[in-house]
Amino acid sequence: MERLALRYVERFSTTRARLVTYLVRKIRERGWEGALRDPAEIAEKFAELGYIDDRAFGEARAAAMGRRGLGERRVSGALRQAGLDEADSAAIAPGMADRALETALAFARRRRIGPFALAPVDRPQREKHIAAMIRGGHSFSMARMIANLLPGESPSFDE
Repeated sequence: MERLALRYVERFSTTRARLVTYLVRKIRERGWEGALRDPAEIAEKFAELGYIDDRAFGEARAAAMGRRGLGERRVSGALRQAGLDEADSAAIAPGMADRALETALAFARRRRIGPFALAPVDRPQREKHIAAMIRGGHSFSMARMIANLLPGESPSFDE
């Protein structure tokens, strides 16, 4: 079982919780002959050896999602789904809050919303833009401010 876990860790960046889930699934799918070790014990051993680092995984995932323009709510949901504990998530959260405007503008640029639109939009389209930004994890007030900007207007404001 340890070889199976080692193979998984060498191929994928992961968390302890994801490794445990993977091992449990493999045991269920394949069955297991011989002595069965606790998957959580293996994950803890790998974390002690430095093969798994939940905080580094979370920071890398948060940075990648931030570059894609996803907001704090979306990032924290992904980290929770990956199995990061509250302490690691809390350590990552301040960096996400500091970059809220930057990530919202990156999202707007990718989707051509507000100051990045090609032409002014009507109210129904603006509401769709706001909804897209909210689904992207941004706050309603941030989404509304960016969506209300005219094409080419300077997005330099504070929330």
